[in-house]
Amino acid sequence: MQKYEYGGNVLTPWETPETINYKRTMEQFGIKEFNFDLDHHFFRRKIILGHRDFDRIYNCIKENKEFAVVSGMMPSGKMHFGHKMVVDLIKFYQNYTDKIYIPIADLEAYWARNIDFEKTKNLAIEEYIINYVALGLDIDKAFIYLQSKYSKVKDLSFRFAKKTNWSELKAIYGFGGDTNIGHVFAPLIQVADILHPEFDEDLNKNPIPVVVPVGLDQDPHIRLTRDIAKRVKIIEPSSTYHRFMRGLLGGKMSSSKPETAIFLTDEEKEVKKKIFSAKTGGGKTLEEHKKYGGNPEECVIYELFLYHLILDDKELLNIYESCKKGELTCGKCKKLAYNLVIEFLKNLKEKREQAKEIVNEKIKEGKILV
Repeated sequence: MQKYEYGGNVLTPWETPETINYKRTMEQFGIKEFNFDLDHHFFRRKIILGHRDFDRIYNCIKENKEFAVVSGMMPSGKMHFGHKMVVDLIKFYQNYTDKIYIPIADLEAYWARNIDFEKTKNLAIEEYIINYVALGLDIDKAFIYLQSKYSKVKDLSFRFAKKTNWSELKAIYGFGGDTNIGHVFAPLIQVADILHPEFDEDLNKNPIPVVVPVGLDQDPHIRLTRDIAKRVKIIEPSSTYHRFMRGLLGGKMSSSKPETAIFLTDEEKEVKKKIFSAKTGGGKTLEEHKKYGGNPEECVIYELFLYHLILDDKELLNIYESCKKGELTCGKCKKLAYNLVIEFLKNLKEKREQAKEIVNEKIKEGKILV
């Protein structure tokens, strides 16, 4: 596949660069700044930084009207803290709707990443779905399914295929002549995942607003989906865009690079090594740090606090200001992060045992389609 130049970086749904120019990318593709007043730290702290037509969803929330959420998972490796933010956001939306759809992208994994169906299924259940439930997802307010097992999505993808052509897909994704046809068709499956809440089981139109929370790398899918929605005369899906968590060493966080991420199944020894080796925004020496202060914006430990570990805004602000003044040293900060992560993972491990039973039962009931 040819590389697609996205906001000055090579950014596609299958390839994410080490750094992203968020502002430039948003401006280039018409993504608006997120300025809605919602009670969640992701919104207050500008972790959610952009949107398309979120005002439609905001009105549904404020007026207690029906809407749906679609948030897919790509189980290509172990689940880490970067993935956890997706669950936290879904949990927020479960306060306002029970129409939560979580597609497992096994067809895309097979076509685009060469991961076989059995491996995708096992990873989805053992590494993702169980952790989703352990993290607090209300499984009774969500429908989780494998793309390959849900006929409604597959049937809609065939219909939507007629609404686009090779030239459009090539322009959006940069597909080259050596791209396998399954990979080319994968975006149509994604379109069907996003739009299927707007159709009944007989594939008759039953439009409701849909929101898709994604990273900027997934915006090509959103734009294609919105164009096809217009062509079939249903509601264009809304979307929100979140910042990616940086890896522990300062670059990209990746399941394929264990040293860059804290996995939800890491043992205490692994967590300690990773956190105390992590990149910080402190001075080169302790003396410099105390004299000139640190830079929390460049610190991945502070980012762990920002995204996950410290939910009290005043407490977070105190850490930020103490770092800037040089009063809080990197060693103390890492120790605090280590203790909070260990406590979190210990509790999660206990909840995961209960979640296994719940997940197995829901699979039997057909609530989880795998």
